[in-house]
Amino acid sequence: MNEHRLVQCRKYGKPLPGLATAPLPGSAGTDIYQNVSARAWQEWQELQTMLINENHLSMRDASARKWLTSQREKFFRNEDYERPAGYVPVE
Repeated sequence: MNEHRLVQCRKYGKPLPGLATAPLPGSAGTDIYQNVSARAWQEWQELQTMLINENHLSMRDASARKWLTSQREKFFRNEDYERPAGYVPVE
């Protein structure tokens, strides 16, 4: 019953429901599966979409993917990450 699996969420610093499966392949997906809550992942997905659209990123561009990966890591670690104009993070 994965829907009740708790993880110590890196973003929120407390136990929260985790994802049902790793959202990405490889070690990055494993790390997210083990350390990021479903709530934080959903928030990242929304922010990622805004960043792609606001910055006109092409996911075919390796440098754009690398930049987005760095923003994802900063987001989950509560470091200073890029925010679209007018973006207010969920508290």
